[in-house]
Amino acid sequence: MPRRPRLVLPDMPLHLIQRGNNRQICFASTEDHQFYLDCLKEYAHKAGCRIHAYVLMTNHVHLLVSAEYPEAPGALMKALGQRYTQYFNRKHERSGTLWEGRYRSCPIQSENYLLACQRYIELNPVRAGLANHPADYRWSSYQANALGSDESLVTPHALYLSLGTEATSRQSAYQMLFHDALAPALLEQIRQATNGNFVLGNPGFIAEIPTTQGQRMVPGKPGRPRKPPEPTSPQPAKARTAR
Repeated sequence: MPRRPRLVLPDMPLHLIQRGNNRQICFASTEDHQFYLDCLKEYAHKAGCRIHAYVLMTNHVHLLVSAEYPEAPGALMKALGQRYTQYFNRKHERSGTLWEGRYRSCPIQSENYLLACQRYIELNPVRAGLANHPADYRWSSYQANALGSDESLVTPHALYLSLGTEATSRQSAYQMLFHDALAPALLEQIRQATNGNFVLGNPGFIAEIPTTQGQRMVPGKPGRPRKPPEPTSPQPAKARTAR
C-alpha cells in the first residue's frame, strides 16, 4: 500500500511525533535529553523550522513547529534523528535503528487549535503519570511558555504573543489555560489527526487547503471502503409498436 503524502504548507504549524522503534526507551539520562535539545536547536535553525512547543517523553517526542518551506520538517527530522541515533548508540553501546520508520504529523489551524495543541504537548507528562503538573517536568516547553525560562530553542507563535503585551502577562494568561482540562473529544481529535496525517481544523478551514488529487484531509469512516459499482451494459431499446 503506498504511503500517503504528508501535508506541509509554508508557515502553517505542524504537530510532529517521533516514536522509538517498538516503543523502546530513547532518553535514558539527563545528558540524553540535553543532547537531543541541543541538536534540535541546531538542526531546526539549519532547516528553517521554528519550534513553538515540545516535550521529550521516555520513548517518544512531540514537536510543534512552523516551517519556512514544505521540505523543512522532513529535513529537520532526518538530520535530527540520524545525529541523535549515532550519539545514543555510541553512548549506550548498542546498534541499529532507534526510531520508528516515519514520524507522524498534521497541519494545524492556528486560530482554533494551536494553543490547544501546545497544551496537549506540554500536558503529556501529566497524562503519563510522570508529573503532577507540567511545571514539574523539566523536558518540555512549558518552562519557557508558562514560566519564562530563558530558552532560545522556543520561538513563540503569533497567537501566543497575542495573549498579552508583556512577557509576564502572556505567561500568566498561558498558565490560566491549563486550569481547564482538554475535552476528551479534543484529545481524540488531535491524536487521530496526527497519527493519520490529517488536518486539524474546522471544515471551512480544511476546505480552503489545496490538495493533490485523491489526498484525504480528514479521517474516513471506519471499515473497508466501498467498492465502486460495476458498470452495467446498456439494455437494448424495446421496439415500439403502433397502436
